[in-house]
Amino acid sequence: MFENTDETSHVTAAVLNRVQAVVAALVAAGALPAAIDRSRVLVEPPRDPSHGDLATNAAMVLAKDAGRKPRDLAEEIAAKLRADDWVAKVDIAGPGFINLTLKPQVWRAALGAAVAAGPDYAHGTAGGPPVNVEYVSANPTGPMHVGHCRGAVFGDALANLLAFAGRPVTREYYINDAGAQVDVLARSAFLRYREALGEDIGPIPEGLYPGDYLVPVGQALAEKFGAALRQQPESAWLAEVRQIAIDMMMGMIRDDLAALNVRHDVFFSERSLIEGAEGAKTGDQVGATIATLRAEGKVYEGRLPPPKGAPPEDWEDREQTLFRATDFGDDIDRPLKKSDGSYTYFASDIAYHKNKVARGFDDLIDVWGADHGGYIKRMQAAVKAVSDGRAALDVKIVQLVKLLRAGQPVKMSKRAGDFVTLREVVDEVGKDAVRFMMLYRKNDAVLDFDLAKVIEQSRDNPVFYVQYGHARGQSIFRNAREVLPDLPEDPKDWAARAALLAGASLDRLDDPGELALMRAVAQFPRLVEAAAVAHEPHRIAFYLYDLASAFHGQYTRGGKDSPHLRFIIQDDPQLTLARLALVQGVITVLSVGLGLLGVEAPDEMR
Repeated sequence: MFENTDETSHVTAAVLNRVQAVVAALVAAGALPAAIDRSRVLVEPPRDPSHGDLATNAAMVLAKDAGRKPRDLAEEIAAKLRADDWVAKVDIAGPGFINLTLKPQVWRAALGAAVAAGPDYAHGTAGGPPVNVEYVSANPTGPMHVGHCRGAVFGDALANLLAFAGRPVTREYYINDAGAQVDVLARSAFLRYREALGEDIGPIPEGLYPGDYLVPVGQALAEKFGAALRQQPESAWLAEVRQIAIDMMMGMIRDDLAALNVRHDVFFSERSLIEGAEGAKTGDQVGATIATLRAEGKVYEGRLPPPKGAPPEDWEDREQTLFRATDFGDDIDRPLKKSDGSYTYFASDIAYHKNKVARGFDDLIDVWGADHGGYIKRMQAAVKAVSDGRAALDVKIVQLVKLLRAGQPVKMSKRAGDFVTLREVVDEVGKDAVRFMMLYRKNDAVLDFDLAKVIEQSRDNPVFYVQYGHARGQSIFRNAREVLPDLPEDPKDWAARAALLAGASLDRLDDPGELALMRAVAQFPRLVEAAAVAHEPHRIAFYLYDLASAFHGQYTRGGKDSPHLRFIIQDDPQLTLARLALVQGVITVLSVGLGLLGVEAPDEMR
């Protein structure tokens, strides 16, 4: 069977261990101080592949504490690394960077590990504390738009990535059902209720939600209450109509998310923070949170200075309840109550995050829209305050999506009234195109999403190109049965394939293109680990496109000009078996990577 050890499946980590062993040997020999800090020693692929396979900064970060010149220390480290059985060449660059070229056997072993591990390749097992990822959290006032779509995909892919890396993950949606917007929703639904009873309501008044999506809510109210609500004052019907409308809107949102293959473990109601959860005796958690912070000296009664420049018209110079946000890294202390005594949004958000901490989450990730950037510092300050500095909040901002068709802006939705809905986009181009392209750019960069380009079957369409790479690999296996009739027919039976491919002579893979593919496959575990730590799932999408491009390129090289490089060699079943192992390594990584992004890995494409 293929070797499948921690070393062969995670080459970068294994090389780091070997570098650390060299440093330890230098310490033992007295060439470095015994207490020298080795934590900053890294091994990473160099930016320029021509410099080698991996590079280490060991000499650069150790030299100062050792009282040595980085270049001289690099020479000592390099001399020992040249004796390592994995290392083919060592070069010293610049002031002391050490570039390593590994022997082909290392990459062949890594390929074998990938094939043997199958869908578990790069799966993390280190574990770690539980992490709460809150994403989407759209107001329950209508269908989600294409901007919500990006946050939904990003949050879901990040949760997938963290879970695959070995973290216990809870996926959470915060329902903003306690603000003025849900009262507007109730009034808008009541208007549609009157319409359902046969009344001509005319144009939708300014300030109400105009979309047709509220028509079914009005019809449901008419069926439930008949005309009973019609003559009642708003104070009598508002609460019940509001809850029915919220429930129906959340049902629509859940359906939209399901179409995108986005799921949540927890739907948390903001209103429950104030009124208490149904069946629980929690009471007013916002008030309780303010009281606790006050007892700890983190809340006080005071006045805020006017904003810089001309004060806004609604600014009031009054004594109010303030959170000492500046004690925890914010620029100014923050109000917790409005002039009418009701809570600010910030007060509810503090209570909500305190609730998360109380549920055992010290590692919090919030995915927010582009218009919330100014809210980050105060919320991070709040999390520090409610957890006594124990918890950390990472806020990921998702920037705007510009929706285009063949380069032209897409017009607004008739159904929603003033925006294009998520569901319309998914129905037109499919969830795979939506998910991949929403991740094929860093989350904090504006994204142009062209409905025409994302369904093109060309190299210029990344999602097609990556999926085609997986389908092409499976096609090679189907065609290879002419040479190797014992190949398992089920493309999903990776274990049976791995058992057969275990007999492959991987030392026959010596073409530079083949070695490059093996190196790319071997980089995947480190990439998953780094993307999870940085909370950056877009790294997976970029990597998959590069891997697919290299695979397609090697396939093309085996065409008319270099038939000896074809993956299937009719008169050489052993070379075919070795190359099929390479194909299996590639499609294993493509399948796992696409799965992390929530995208299908098709076996055929028509």
